[in-house]
Amino acid sequence: MASTMRRELLLQLLFFLLSICSPRKTAAQPLKAEAEALLKWRDSLQAAHVLNSSWSFLNSSYAPCHWDGIACSGDNTSLVKISLQNQDLRGTLDHFDFAAFPSLAYLDLRGNNFYGSIPDGIGNLSKLSFLDLSVNQFSGSLPESMANLKNLVSIDMSFNSLTGPLPTSIGQLSSLVNLLIRDNHLTGTIPQTVGELTILNFLDLDTNSLTGSIPTQIGNLSNLHSLFLGFNFLTGTIPPELWKLNKLIQLDLQSNVLPGSIPPSIGNLSGLYYLNLSNNSLFGTLPPQMNNVTGLGWLLLSVNNLSGSLPSEVCKGGKLVKFSAYNNHFTGSIPESLRNCTSLHKLTLSRNQLSGNISEAFGSYPILSRICMSNNQLMGELSPNWSRCRNLQYMDFSNNHVTGKIPSSISQMPKLVEIHISTNYITGEIPRGIGELSFLLKIDMSNNHISGGIPSEIGMLKNLLQLDLSSNNLSGPIPEELGNLAGLSMLLDLSRNMLTGSIPDQLGKLNHLAKLNLSHNKLIGTIPSSLAGMVSLTSVDLSFNSLTGPLPKNPAFQNASAQSFTGNLDLCGGVNLQPCKPPEGAKSQKKSRTLAAIITPVSAVLVLLFLVIGSFTVCQKVTQRRQDKGSINFETYHGNDLFSVWNYDGRLAYEDIVNATKNFSDEYIVGTGAHGSVYKVELPTSQIVAVKKFNQMDNDVLTDSGFRNEIKTLTEVRHRNIVKLYGSCKHPQCSFLVYEYVERGCLAKILSNNEEAKRLDWEKRVNIVNGVANALSYMHHDHSIPIIHRDISSKNILLHPDFDACVSDFGTARLLNPDSSNWTGLAGTQGYMAPELAYTMRVTEKCDVYSFGVVALEILMGRHPGELLSSLVILTKQKLDVKLWDVLDQRIPAPGDQEAEMVAAVAKLAVMCIDMKPESRPTMRSVSLHLSSPGRTHHLFKALKTITQTDMKNWSAYWHHQPRK
Repeated sequence: MASTMRRELLLQLLFFLLSICSPRKTAAQPLKAEAEALLKWRDSLQAAHVLNSSWSFLNSSYAPCHWDGIACSGDNTSLVKISLQNQDLRGTLDHFDFAAFPSLAYLDLRGNNFYGSIPDGIGNLSKLSFLDLSVNQFSGSLPESMANLKNLVSIDMSFNSLTGPLPTSIGQLSSLVNLLIRDNHLTGTIPQTVGELTILNFLDLDTNSLTGSIPTQIGNLSNLHSLFLGFNFLTGTIPPELWKLNKLIQLDLQSNVLPGSIPPSIGNLSGLYYLNLSNNSLFGTLPPQMNNVTGLGWLLLSVNNLSGSLPSEVCKGGKLVKFSAYNNHFTGSIPESLRNCTSLHKLTLSRNQLSGNISEAFGSYPILSRICMSNNQLMGELSPNWSRCRNLQYMDFSNNHVTGKIPSSISQMPKLVEIHISTNYITGEIPRGIGELSFLLKIDMSNNHISGGIPSEIGMLKNLLQLDLSSNNLSGPIPEELGNLAGLSMLLDLSRNMLTGSIPDQLGKLNHLAKLNLSHNKLIGTIPSSLAGMVSLTSVDLSFNSLTGPLPKNPAFQNASAQSFTGNLDLCGGVNLQPCKPPEGAKSQKKSRTLAAIITPVSAVLVLLFLVIGSFTVCQKVTQRRQDKGSINFETYHGNDLFSVWNYDGRLAYEDIVNATKNFSDEYIVGTGAHGSVYKVELPTSQIVAVKKFNQMDNDVLTDSGFRNEIKTLTEVRHRNIVKLYGSCKHPQCSFLVYEYVERGCLAKILSNNEEAKRLDWEKRVNIVNGVANALSYMHHDHSIPIIHRDISSKNILLHPDFDACVSDFGTARLLNPDSSNWTGLAGTQGYMAPELAYTMRVTEKCDVYSFGVVALEILMGRHPGELLSSLVILTKQKLDVKLWDVLDQRIPAPGDQEAEMVAAVAKLAVMCIDMKPESRPTMRSVSLHLSSPGRTHHLFKALKTITQTDMKNWSAYWHHQPRK
């Protein structure tokens, strides 16, 4: 109270001095109310330090006209502009006195952390013409009082959490030119009164939960050039009035439930550049009048029921960048205008019934990066002229009627990443020049008539993840150079050929490979024992060859079904084949056993004697073991619910684990942590599990009364991205948890190994981030009682053979009890813990969110982002501004266009998650939603190469609107 009075007295004194000293005293006096209102609002904010140095009467003789973000009229008699975008401010508008700013014409609070509802008082800003509240956390419904803002020209409230319907009073804002309220949670229908906004240019209600039909009154918006209504739940046919908006440049109705056909009146939209009608229920043929729309740059019609021919003049204007019409029923030939469409960047027409000769239908495309024509009826040969497509990265002509040979000029396409030409009639040999395509990740040439040998040059493709040459006429031996494919992880399939010779020993070096299929060939000899080193192998098929001898000592071989080896000469071993014959020396042992059986009396005495001696020895050993500090009394477990494993007897399981690890010998350790070690254990059932044994001194961690309840809860967790907990053992002398064994191990280990890290391409890395986000979203929001992990780090993220992520190590997890304060001891891994844990021990889900953000950046960078985290905090004090592109993991090829968009999206979300203020971090549900919904990330229009650290501090710039191109 005293400080407030002193501040008021100081203000009055300063105003008095200004009125005496300033030659323009009549100009300063009317701004006193505005200045006081601004200071009062600033003092209510939780992060207003950026304004403290500027917002002061000592800053200028004409306060507050020279304050940061403030502008006054020309004669300094009224405050007309407040522009505070991207200032990291946090708070509400509850203390903003709208009535104190009668002349305010411009209010921009974009890109801050404002929350709460938009007060009704906003209706007092009668002179307001520009309002931008986008990229904040505003909630609640839009106030009806906004109808009073008759002078409003532009509204942007995108990227908030606004709910409720769009008010019908919106139609009273007759001066409105731009209306953007995308990416919120608006419900209800689009009011017909929108049609009264006759001078509207830009209408964007994309990514909400709007229902009902598109009102016909939108056809009255004759000045509209951009209309975005995608990612809603709109139904009913597209009103014919929409096709009369002849000034439209952008029209996006994707991902709704719109049926009906596209009418001829679409020809009226002669200036249209962007048209997206994908993911609806449209049917019928495309009208010929679509050829009148000659300026199209983006034409997206995928996932509908459209039929007939493609538009014949689709690239007549020479501007077409992306044409996508996959998953429809289009027939006929490829439009002739596409042949010389040099502007084309991406073409996706798969899963139709298109026909014609591909040699004649396609030409040379200097910037084409992706062409996907799979599952059609195309014929002809792969043209050598395609080598001119120097930027082509993805080529898919699978499941067609393509003939001829693979042109040798394929080696002149240096950026190729994937080749898919399976299920065609391709002949000839595989060009040896394919080994020069160093960026190749996937090759699928299966189910053709390719002949000759497998080129040894394929062994030069160090980044290759998948090689499928099955169902061809390949002959000769398997090149030993295939063992050099260190990155091969998904598939090696050479089945159904005429390959001869033995299996090369070098294939044993493929220790990341998950699936191996060499079946239906003419292979001879034994299976090399070196194949036991293929530790990641999960599936194997060597059937219908002429192989002999024992199976390698590898779980994939030993546990494979008999069908995986049928049709060979004499294979043995494993759980489903006949046992291997004993060596010749075993015959003498059999004679000895027969002789011993004859001497029955002597045998009986000997057996009795051995039993007596054995019993005495066992008793002595048991006594000794019970005296040992680390020993366990098995009877302690008998009859008690202290050990539980699904579908397994507790006591037997305990003994099996002890025996399988030789009483927890160090040789079975696969990982260590602060509280214990993790062992790889193969049970007698051949099931492999991971056992985390707690250190003796850390057993007190498990003695709290909530441990049983937490274990019970975790055993009920069922999520594909969370490691399965099979059971637990709690005992004063030995406590451990039994988990699902995840083959590839932890993410940290993979990222630290250069060769293994190279196998994590950008698609895999984004999928890993997505998997972790899904797991945390489930734990925080979808489990009956929210679970907080408290130790999310790259060491606690495991990877399956297909690189799916799996969150593990719940040793420090806590149930978030709504009826308690949830205070806890410090837990987590240094470098991943949320900063607020340094001064408070209260656990919230936002602790996991911060750790997730660190891990996401680590996945993109290939190393812990320690320096980047620090620089993001102190960036305002330094001039150094490193580009995001430069800190991405340099061990793998740079992201392509499509990958770059997702990488930028992950980076944006990661930076939001590591906000220093917990309340400013997003929830894991929202993070998961944005990562799994392409429509929520396609607004990142800025090139990944240009994003800097400053940009990462002000990400709203990339989520703000401008026309898409």
